[in-house]
Amino acid sequence: MRILLLAVLMSACCQASFAQLPTITEKTKGLQPYEGFFKFYYDDKAGKIWLEVDKWEEAFLYVNSLAGGLGSNDIGLDRNQLGESRVVQFLRSGPRVLLLELNLKFRAETDNAEERRAVEEAFAQSALGGFKVEAEEEGRALIDLTPFLLRDAHGVVQRLKERKQGTYKLDENRSALWLARTKNFPKNSEFEALLTFEGNPEGDEVRSVAPTPEALSLRMHHSFVELPGANYRPRAFDPRSGYYPLSFQDYGAPIGQPLIRRFIYRHRLEKKNPGAKMSEPVEPIVYYLDR
Repeated sequence: MRILLLAVLMSACCQASFAQLPTITEKTKGLQPYEGFFKFYYDDKAGKIWLEVDKWEEAFLYVNSLAGGLGSNDIGLDRNQLGESRVVQFLRSGPRVLLLELNLKFRAETDNAEERRAVEEAFAQSALGGFKVEAEEEGRALIDLTPFLLRDAHGVVQRLKERKQGTYKLDENRSALWLARTKNFPKNSEFEALLTFEGNPEGDEVRSVAPTPEALSLRMHHSFVELPGANYRPRAFDPRSGYYPLSFQDYGAPIGQPLIRRFIYRHRLEKKNPGAKMSEPVEPIVYYLDR
């Protein structure tokens, strides 16, 4: 009887906790909003970024980079160094939100939904982040993105160790959001943080570039980017091109056909006049020089 009563009380408490979730409007009252691809809010008192998730199981691009580097040397932690580019999506399960990286190394390029599902379930995905729902409103959820931004996403600790420059760890007390480079746009949301790594320097290279080599403060950037439309036409890889292919295993390939498919990396160019042999592009290739 006592066990049954305890179970009833626990169930009631859980239901009450779900019912007590504030609305996003209530939770973000007085905070600075940033409208854009993913709307977010900045809490200057707590030093937090609250992300409003309104796109569920909808793929987008997540890119991390090193906005402020360690110095120009053989360590290889240079300014504006790109990190990983991942195709991810948000998934909600009860009070939790997961940021899942899709496994595009193994696919089934087929119209058969069961084949696609079989391949998706055969190979692991990667949960890059886990968040608690702090508020909700009309299908949208509010999460605290701050810990995700204040982590060693670029693998600085591992790189320093590999280069025999010392053993370092992230110091949360000397790390904070970097608002000067935190912005929002219709097709991309940009976040930046200043991270400090503390440790004992062992190599000459880290000593030669850091003012105090026991404390290395670097800036890391995170980008959430909308994926373009599905009208892209891939081009098969030819080894005579002298370039590297993009490869994946296609378990939907017909029997007798190669399992591994290879495509060449190419710009996404579309003709203004599709019927012409040669035409100006809809959008030209534009290169930007870093300031």
